[in-house]
Amino acid sequence: MKELLKNNVFLIVQSADLLQQIGIWTRNMALLYYIMDQTNNNPVAVSLLTALEYLPIFVFAIIGGAYADRWNPKRTVILGDFLSAISMMVILVLISGGIWQSVFAAAVISAIVSQFSQPSSAVIYKKHIPDHLVGSAIGIGQSIAALFLIIGPILGTFIYTQLGVTTSITVLFVIFLLAAFIQLFLPKTERNIAKEQQQSVVVEIKEGVQYVLSQMNLKIIAAMFFISGLAFGITQPLDVFVIMERLGLEKEDVQWFAAAEGIGMLIGGGIAVALTVFVERYTKMVMTLCMLIFAVITLLEVVSVWPVFTFSIRILSGLAAAFFQVVFSTLMIKQVATEYIGRTNGVIMPLMMAGMLGGSLVSGFIVIQINLFGAYVIAAILIASCSILTIKMNNPTPAEVVSD
Repeated sequence: MKELLKNNVFLIVQSADLLQQIGIWTRNMALLYYIMDQTNNNPVAVSLLTALEYLPIFVFAIIGGAYADRWNPKRTVILGDFLSAISMMVILVLISGGIWQSVFAAAVISAIVSQFSQPSSAVIYKKHIPDHLVGSAIGIGQSIAALFLIIGPILGTFIYTQLGVTTSITVLFVIFLLAAFIQLFLPKTERNIAKEQQQSVVVEIKEGVQYVLSQMNLKIIAAMFFISGLAFGITQPLDVFVIMERLGLEKEDVQWFAAAEGIGMLIGGGIAVALTVFVERYTKMVMTLCMLIFAVITLLEVVSVWPVFTFSIRILSGLAAAFFQVVFSTLMIKQVATEYIGRTNGVIMPLMMAGMLGGSLVSGFIVIQINLFGAYVIAAILIASCSILTIKMNNPTPAEVVSD
């Protein structure tokens, strides 16, 4: 741990992530509340917001992954945050002009930019953090994300309810600028592929697909991500309606249940770091168990009419999510060759986003045509089916790890 905390790259990346977490939650809560206020709590409008977050990820993930493998990663992450900051100012001007629908663009722009910057961050990790520290680095990053699942919704809700949407977007502008500035101090990281050796993007994307298809675990993960993405796409836009209809609370109370999940992720992240060797050794078992837990939790969440019980199962959901994220991220960084990290991410993530996009598009209509309970039952069945796939995974061994 001491060795990791002396790693300047790790400290810089985590500092930027810290700022971005504040920005993400300020954006998430402001857009949710603002759109519900403007549309009188319309579930179709809320599901449209979610769909617009996923559509660019589906479209740009594979392109962003390919370019992450050929662009200078330091320059990419800096430019990504800078463009995000500028886009917030444009949206602020549009809102001031009475075009409230422009807030949908905030979700779209953030999603597009992240598809170029996230895989570039993974490349930076791969190049500058020793393999034996990757699991701990991922776990710490997961714990920070979990911490903001606790305080982020509360902070975002406070900024919006007390200061309004204009201040929320102004905060986003400042945060993204600071993140870009911090990353200026990253060490020089050259492109992964020399300019004269670069192939066309289409060829590189094709190679990325072939690489994923050649790895059993990656093929299984790709299928699992699509199915689970479909399930999560159905339920995510409906969280606020569970709070309102099943628990009888106000929409602003969604912050406390998001915080509960953050508490679980914070605890789970710490445990996952402590059990890194165990978690990596039993990848298949951990992923299978997580999928089954997610399925049960999905059912319990819609059945529950008791806020304390719902709060408790959200903590358990966060704990399982932390373990799953640590296992998945570590597997991706350690098993995937450096020159394929971006493209592998670019092949797998669009499948999950396709599922989430499809799920979120039909989410509001399922509630209208069936009911809230029916939507969650469908999602739980889909998540449970993923455990059949994870059982077929191979636990990674040193011989399976692909070298650079």
